[in-house]
Amino acid sequence: QVQLVESGGGLVQAGGSLRLSCAASGRTLTSYAMGWFRQAPGKEREFVAGVYWNGISTYYADSVKGRFTISRDNGKNTVYLQMNSLKPEDTAAYYCAAARTAYGGRRSDDYNYWGQGTQVTVSS
Repeated sequence: QVQLVESGGGLVQAGGSLRLSCAASGRTLTSYAMGWFRQAPGKEREFVAGVYWNGISTYYADSVKGRFTISRDNGKNTVYLQMNSLKPEDTAAYYCAAARTAYGGRRSDDYNYWGQGTQVTVSS
């Protein structure tokens, strides 16, 4: 069984930065894509960023492109989300997810393992 544990969330002012981490245990995930999703109160969960199994190819939601960077360290079985120029609308619970394939996707159904989430709050 795979366990994903996120960390790094918190309260930050608009324009600030945070770095989220997601540590995987139970099974190596080096053959699978990883992704980050977020869910704000009263809204559906939405895709934020994804990274292929090899860490070379990445893809982003339009709302975060140019501000967020996803990366992974397969040696540490960990994926990261660097968030810069944060906006109040980025406030949400952020979830790490492991994909069913090496290339992932933008839909929740493309992922079969999820973390418990970490809260990010951006004040104006």
